[in-house]
Amino acid sequence: MKHRLAVVTLLGTVIIASGFAADQKTVTGWVIDSACAFTKGLTKPISVDCAVSCAKNGSPLVILQDDGSIYWPISETMPAESQNKRLMPFAGKRVTATGKTYRRGGSTAISIDKIVEAGGR
Repeated sequence: MKHRLAVVTLLGTVIIASGFAADQKTVTGWVIDSACAFTKGLTKPISVDCAVSCAKNGSPLVILQDDGSIYWPISETMPAESQNKRLMPFAGKRVTATGKTYRRGGSTAISIDKIVEAGGR
């Protein structure tokens, strides 16, 4: 019985850990407000002013890669805080960001260690 409990506990730990494992990654894409990324189907921001305006109104900024994948910038500190202030200088611009990425369900988040402007395409 103890052996079975140990196996179940170990499997549970592996399953939980694999769902929340972080990988260091570098991503390149457009800083765009999340609403436009989903509702407008944009491949890049309409303009810098548009992205800034939406972010100032509370829409979270995300990083939209060329392949359509979206990275949600998150804080690893608790209590967590919005990353919009940090991303605002890059709103509507193409960036390269490096940090820990987390996957859950169909979403991917990034805790940004470094972010620089990458230039447009």
